[in-house]
Formats: sequence, structure tokens, C-alpha cells
Amino acid sequence: MTRVLATGTFDLLHPGHLYFLEQAKSLGDELYVIVSRDRNVRHKPSPILPEEQRLLMVRSLKPVDYAILGSLTDYFETLEIIRPDILVLGHDQHFEEQELKDALKKRGFAPQIVRLSLKDENFCSSRTIVSEIMKRQKNE
Repeated sequence: MTRVLATGTFDLLHPGHLYFLEQAKSLGDELYVIVSRDRNVRHKPSPILPEEQRLLMVRSLKPVDYAILGSLTDYFETLEIIRPDILVLGHDQHFEEQELKDALKKRGFAPQIVRLSLKDENFCSSRTIVSEIMKRQKNE
């Protein structure tokens, strides 16, 4: 049984999220998803939806077998519990793959790391969606 793990903020669910999770699921038998905690999101603006609501939305998606909130204090803690065979990164996730491999190896496991590509479609980004909403509001 191949266990795949995907992580993300998953704020304002959109087609890009679904595409990412469908691709991740296709790599194995079980898809685990870690939803980032509100206070741990530092690489972009704070999520609009609270973490519990984002978790509920991700859990409802067909490709997802298990979804949990990440650790409040240690990013790798939840990964150690799940112990995935494959760790999937999105095209825009801010991880340097070799540093991630080294950090996981220090913790005693070495999943395969796969970076997925972006599906070339409109509205596969929360920022794009918010920008379009703002543009349309200005034009009204």
C-alpha cells in the first residue's frame, strides 16, 4: 500500500487544488493531506477561511482519504506520524527539495519527493481569483 502525502493551505478551494490532489492521489493508494495551521502560514497573506473550515473542505474532496491539521510547533512532527512513501509538492510550494530530503533523513525516513506541475487553466490560483473579483468589483 503506497501512502502519498500532500500539504498546503487550501484557502479558497479552486480547480488548481483539486488538480493537485487528483495528481497526488494517482501516485499511490492512500492520499493523506496536511492542512496548514492559520498561524503557521507565513509565506503569503493569512488565510481568509479558518483552519477548521479549510480542513472540512479538504476532507470532503473525493481524492482525499485522510486530512488533518498540521502541527502548531513542528512541521515534521505530522510527517513522522503519517510516514508517507511519497511526499508531493505543488508547483508553487516553498520547499527546496534537497533540504527537505536531508531534514527528513535526519528524522529517520526518506520518502520519495515529487514536485507536480501546474495545470495551465484559468483560476488555478487563489490570488488570480481574488484579483479577478477585485477587477470585476471595480468595473461595476
